[in-house]
Amino acid sequence: MKISLSKPFALLVAVMLSVPAFAASPVVGPENVRNLRLLENSPMLFDLHRVTTGEGRQFFAYPHRDTAFRKNFVDSERNALLYYDNENGAAVSGHGSAFEKKNPRMGLAMSLVGGIDYRGGESLGDTIWPGVDGGIYLRGYADSIDFVLDARIYDEGHSASYPKSFDGEFLEFQKEENNSGLEYTSYARYRAHIALNYDWLRLDFGRDVMHWGPGYYNNLSLNQFALPYNMLSLDMQFGPLRVLSFYGDLRIYPGMGMNNKEEMRNIFGHRYELAVGNATFGISELQIQYDNLKPWLFVPVVPLFMEKGNYSEDSNNGSLSFDFNYRLFRSLRMYSEFYLDDMESPVSLVKNDNIEAKWAWMAGMHGAHDFKIKSHLLESGFIAEYARIEPYVYSHFHANTAQMAHLGRPLGNQAGPNSQTIDFTAYGRLDRHVFASLRNTWFWKGTDYGSAVNDTTPRRNHMKIHKRFLKGADMEYSLTPSISYEGQYVFFLGEITLFNDEKVYLRTGFKW
Repeated sequence: MKISLSKPFALLVAVMLSVPAFAASPVVGPENVRNLRLLENSPMLFDLHRVTTGEGRQFFAYPHRDTAFRKNFVDSERNALLYYDNENGAAVSGHGSAFEKKNPRMGLAMSLVGGIDYRGGESLGDTIWPGVDGGIYLRGYADSIDFVLDARIYDEGHSASYPKSFDGEFLEFQKEENNSGLEYTSYARYRAHIALNYDWLRLDFGRDVMHWGPGYYNNLSLNQFALPYNMLSLDMQFGPLRVLSFYGDLRIYPGMGMNNKEEMRNIFGHRYELAVGNATFGISELQIQYDNLKPWLFVPVVPLFMEKGNYSEDSNNGSLSFDFNYRLFRSLRMYSEFYLDDMESPVSLVKNDNIEAKWAWMAGMHGAHDFKIKSHLLESGFIAEYARIEPYVYSHFHANTAQMAHLGRPLGNQAGPNSQTIDFTAYGRLDRHVFASLRNTWFWKGTDYGSAVNDTTPRRNHMKIHKRFLKGADMEYSLTPSISYEGQYVFFLGEITLFNDEKVYLRTGFKW
């Protein structure tokens, strides 16, 4: 008797590849471009895409609550490895329940997640193969509480003798002479949220990255491409007014050194957004504290730029930024952000000839449109942004103190001080399965003092020290094509960067 597995196998593959991937999270968060990738390649990009093509109020602070999570929970999570809700009961991989009731009071879903990567890069000086990760993805809700946890363990092979961390976080490297002939690198990563929701208020405890403002690549105050940190946030909405207060626990030094125990850096931030018609006005204020934790700064009505004067200048650092966004014809957003780190006077900003004028500016536009081609949906768009960051922005008076940084990298724009960036990206997604993008980046970075986040700001004679924007900078151009496939259980990604800082990133991932 001949047994053929071709038809069942083909059917299984078709199901895995044809069912759309759901975000399946109570929060819409920043993109995970370095680690913890799930099945949806760019959830925040397409959230901004929906904002651009939509009609409702526009707010620009991530992560934020996904109100569709509970509404779609039964349909989106019923095929999870382990499932339970108080109306339909328990299920394993979609079996064990008829899933007739759609509005349970509580629900819980757990999946296994993981994948295998091939990564390499010029600046990394290494080839990572294989990079294997695996863990659990837990999400759910009960009454006014919702939560999500993505926790994984990584194990990597490296071509470099002394590998560097690909994602900028802690990396444990075991040499063969110290480990019975076995050589490997390993580390663990997680992001999580657990939140209390009450009508107009949301209190969220989590580990993630804040992204404030209407831009995508080049936001100046808090940027999605910073490294993750532990945080507490309070999100309140009063009609067209949104008020967000947050606290973040930062690290000065990488690794597990004793310096992180002896020296503390924390951040408090407030964001105020007013959404009127197609326009949104935003104000973001931040205060970094070094060995001087003041919980009072979490209170949303406390003006941080005023409170800053109540503490020693060596132990705190502050900033204030203003942004504006306007939507046209449900197909284009135009936006800008001005970031003020420090100034001697408004006149010094106009003259802009000394290091006391510490500011940054970005402007951009996001075009988006959805095309219906017979029975297919094509979501397409482009993002164009320009950012200019003056010397000494994000820095402070003493190294490794109150810099606007976490683990040595800026909390805001990742280009850092004394830089200029132009980004243009075209993207498209077909039937929420096939995603493709082409990113062009023109980048300039100064080389003299004041170009690094840990370069110290002189304490005296500020007005007499002239700054030199982009001194020694050469234009660097890079081209990054990317393509991915997003299924119900599997994910494939191929991305390569050409011309400058050449690198490659290939991934096959799963969620079951």
